[in-house]
Amino acid sequence: MRLICTALLFSLLSAGAIPTFGKSRASGTLVDRDYVSALATADHFLHAWQTQDEESGILLLTNRFRRRTSEDAMHNFFASPTARTSYEIGRGKKLVSGRYEFPVALFQPSSRNGRKWMRPLSSTLTVVRSGKSEWAIDNLP
Repeated sequence: MRLICTALLFSLLSAGAIPTFGKSRASGTLVDRDYVSALATADHFLHAWQTQDEESGILLLTNRFRRRTSEDAMHNFFASPTARTSYEIGRGKKLVSGRYEFPVALFQPSSRNGRKWMRPLSSTLTVVRSGKSEWAIDNLP
């Protein structure tokens, strides 16, 4: 009986009927906690862009990036979206320990009214460890 239960459990796990924690369901590869934290930071940052929450977005930038970037450039980035903006974050990659890069696409309506199609702005977001368990954005897309 025990052998049958073990075989059944193995077949269910192999078929994906029971979720396995710590693995990406799409690729079956392991995902570390740092990746998940960096991805969450990228998502929070782009959500701040989408909702024009400049204060929250700037707080997510690294000090180094804020020092080398003009206030006008940061303000213009957060002030440009309209109510119909959206974003997409692709699978990121680890550059070095504590540094990830995520491909992103920013969707904004074109300036021509009535257009059905829009061209996304494709770029990358670099997310770096900024403390023991904190992450920050080191560039604007």
